[in-house]
Amino acid sequence: MSEQIGVGILGATGTVGQRFIQLLETHPLFYVKAIGASSRSAGKEYHEAVNWKMTTLIPDSVAKMIVHPCEPEYFEGCKVIFSGLDSSVAGETELAFLEAEFAVFSNAKNHRMNPLVPLIVPIVNPEHFDLIKQQRVEFKKSKGFLVTNANCSTTGLVSALKPLQDAFGPLSKVVVTTMQAISGAGYPGVPSLDILGNVVPYISGEEEKMEEEAAKILGTFSTNHIVDAPLAVSASCNRVAVIDGHTESVFVEFARKPAPSLEEITKVFENYVSEAQKLNCYSAPNKCVVVCKQPDRPQPRLDALLEDGHGVLVGGIRKCNIFDFKFTLLVHNTILGAAGSAIMNAEIAVKKGLV
Repeated sequence: MSEQIGVGILGATGTVGQRFIQLLETHPLFYVKAIGASSRSAGKEYHEAVNWKMTTLIPDSVAKMIVHPCEPEYFEGCKVIFSGLDSSVAGETELAFLEAEFAVFSNAKNHRMNPLVPLIVPIVNPEHFDLIKQQRVEFKKSKGFLVTNANCSTTGLVSALKPLQDAFGPLSKVVVTTMQAISGAGYPGVPSLDILGNVVPYISGEEEKMEEEAAKILGTFSTNHIVDAPLAVSASCNRVAVIDGHTESVFVEFARKPAPSLEEITKVFENYVSEAQKLNCYSAPNKCVVVCKQPDRPQPRLDALLEDGHGVLVGGIRKCNIFDFKFTLLVHNTILGAAGSAIMNAEIAVKKGLV
């Protein structure tokens, strides 16, 4: 691109905000123009305000930026806003930026189930960007809009289910058990005495998010609204002593009978191509779904950064005695599961002429 687009990051000192900054450091389309955080950080230089936890250094272009309050007046010149805000403050703040005609890409849960807000996983359902036209009508906006990406564990699940739905028709039932990394809880996150040598079989609100969001994401756009997919999801969510990468055990039943063979399912995973790839988006993975042939893969420590964290990994595809088949998947929870999804969504929006 001959001219980059200036972006603002809300919640820039948090875990997701840091990931936004890291992923945007060498981005050819976007550059960080302004950053915002809470009143505790506002007015400080970024390197003074942040407890940096990424495995790369703070980019020089951001380190001495002044952290602003998360108010639209401080983000003049930004066309795109990436929100890594906590849900306790995200709702009203994001609406204020929408009202000020910014293109807002949110990682927070607050607006995901709003029927006027697209809930988009970029390698799954970018056709839901068509809802923005109706959103602009309802909110009386000419340039601004609000798009959310999904919960991190939902993102991995639907990224594996979408190729199957496209190839074989509706899925009727899905049961998923997650083993979720501690980075999903932010920083300082889960106390060490709770997680070391342990599994915590409860993550507040996580099961409800997975069960609600999947049907909307896998639904279809019809005229001016989203029709949910006829899919029943039952989720059981657990926190485990892993830094990055959510692992999920998934059990699937197809509506069609007889169900496809394991060979057909594997081929569909391997051949799936998303719209993000077809649009040649910078962050799009070479393969959206990587099929692991080894029986003991995927594993988060070994595989979470394959496809630079922008794809999902699927392994252990096998028949199930109760459902049609089962498999294990892995998603990088702060890349495709969070900041990476929002950035890829923004890339798609630019390609579609929405920004």
